[in-house]
Amino acid sequence: MKSILFREIQSFFGSLIGYLVIAVFLLLNGLFLWVFQGDFNILDNSFADLTPFFTLAPWVLIFLIPAVTMRSFSDEMKQGTIELLLTKPLSVWQIVNGKFFGAFLLIIIALLPTLIYVYVIYGLTSPPTVIDSGSIIGSYFGLLFLIAGYTAIGIFTSILTENQIVAFILAVFLCFLLYFGMEGLASQFSPYNDFVASLGMDYHFKSISRGVLDTRDIIYFLSVAILFLSLTVFKLKSLKN
Repeated sequence: MKSILFREIQSFFGSLIGYLVIAVFLLLNGLFLWVFQGDFNILDNSFADLTPFFTLAPWVLIFLIPAVTMRSFSDEMKQGTIELLLTKPLSVWQIVNGKFFGAFLLIIIALLPTLIYVYVIYGLTSPPTVIDSGSIIGSYFGLLFLIAGYTAIGIFTSILTENQIVAFILAVFLCFLLYFGMEGLASQFSPYNDFVASLGMDYHFKSISRGVLDTRDIIYFLSVAILFLSLTVFKLKSLKN
């Protein structure tokens, strides 16, 4: 698995992809949080808070992560190297996990510089103002779980087609459906609206963002990631056979 992981990271930073992903993520967040006037601008708010960042980041990642993962297996199938990959002395799970963790680590690298925002927020405040550190830590943990879910979905859609654009669109659609769509559908199922809403990522992301790591939220995100990785393994095994 390590060989696949390192190959993925090397391919990301061996081209413009890795640098472009990091630059786009930081640029978009930076512009909306510090430059453009609006609801997301931290400086326009009456108090220093990172809530705008944690509201904006999931939407940026809905497009950014599929852009990273769309080539994972699609490119292998298009170039005909998928057969060579399957002949390596690795299990199908190791191949899929290598692809998954390669993309996951790239997004984490893009996320790390945003810790500067935390430093800036503390610098903007003065006693007796108290920053909710638990909420900030919880929100970062929530982003990690959200990234894992998005990445697993992106890896899955990349195995469905050799067309990277189609894989990208499918991943964006599924990520949007699971993040925001369930909340919209919940209003259509009034007797079960809480249950339907709980099937969405936004519901559990907001729960973790409160600063309390509930095992139900962790199990939800792990289940989503494992489900889509399992579907990827199933599809890859069918190609192998």
